[in-house]
Amino acid sequence: MSYLPLEGVVVLDLTRHRAGPVTSRLLGDFGATVVKIDAPADLGDSMGGSREGFDYQNLHRNKMSLSLNLKSEEGRAIFYELVRKADVVLENFRPEVKHRLGVAYETVREVNPRIVYGSISGFGQKGPYQTLPAVDQTIQGMSGFMSVTGFPGQPPVRAGAAVADISAGMVLSQGVLMALYHRERTGEGQWVHTSLLESLVSMLDFQVVRYLSTGESPHAAGNDHPTLMPTGLFPTLDGHVNIAAAEDQKFRALCEVLGIPELAFEPLYADTALRSVNRKGLCEILSSKTREYSSAALQQKLNAAGIPCGPMFTIAQTMEDAQMQSLRMTEEGQHPRLGTVPLLGQPLHLEGCGGRPEVRFTAPDHGEHTDRILSEWLGMEASRIKDLHRQGVV
Repeated sequence: MSYLPLEGVVVLDLTRHRAGPVTSRLLGDFGATVVKIDAPADLGDSMGGSREGFDYQNLHRNKMSLSLNLKSEEGRAIFYELVRKADVVLENFRPEVKHRLGVAYETVREVNPRIVYGSISGFGQKGPYQTLPAVDQTIQGMSGFMSVTGFPGQPPVRAGAAVADISAGMVLSQGVLMALYHRERTGEGQWVHTSLLESLVSMLDFQVVRYLSTGESPHAAGNDHPTLMPTGLFPTLDGHVNIAAAEDQKFRALCEVLGIPELAFEPLYADTALRSVNRKGLCEILSSKTREYSSAALQQKLNAAGIPCGPMFTIAQTMEDAQMQSLRMTEEGQHPRLGTVPLLGQPLHLEGCGGRPEVRFTAPDHGEHTDRILSEWLGMEASRIKDLHRQGVV
């Protein structure tokens, strides 16, 4: 029987921008009841564009919206009532803001000791930069990520996706799930936090360890692999093909396919270290041969020889490719005004739970579920809810 593994988990989502909503989207997609808490005035969202736009719909599907003024005493009281019923609270305020609003972990824990409280910040919860504002663009620069992106001798280049935001959201979702598992075993909630900076530095992985081990600060290598060659983008008659043939066996196979078997025994290219040092000359030789083939013909030959290779696709070509079609990485939601809304699916498959989750409902309108939550969850009378609206509390 198909089911969603996080059914029954209640998440109060105080986050804005992109990183935090990525976390709550993942939890919501896998069955959690996510309540997105919006300010009473519909100011939109600083990330995601129009509420009916493609980005907003993709970022905030499978969430409810509660309009609530946390700056008011009564609004905070309602929030605390919801905290008592919740499993997870997510926030990405700067430290002084969450304390001023009365929604910091210390306060929330007093209300519900079992709460899992998840935080994303720009730079972390301590240190000299903890109060500074940050966005994906600035963190890409400060993390060193941009310094290894682009071509040698040219200005640094940002990645073409919001890698700091998305990595932080994915890291926090992992932390929340681990904390929920910990709570199942111990009954204890806890504070889980990460930052854009930490998350993006972790994605640099071997590049950082290379510096820690050797003292060498990596630089941009264009389409080449930083250390393993030949790995990169090579020209063909009608475009380019990515080839990865760094291991000795694969390098020899590549040379055979290209009709230059003797190159594998050239002393300049005798092992991976030498091939990396002498990459310029090696790539020139290989490129002169790959240019003799069409992309499709070269890929066919390389695949037959067991050499990893692939075409250079646009996003449109990727999404229309037969392999991507078979993986069903697209989903559809049914919006009451927009009709069918195309959305990006989750990359995770849980076969024991029926595979990958579906979009249960599209992104909510501002405060769409306010009255329902106050009535059904907190048992408020209609007259009381009407008063809260009139006072600007909700």
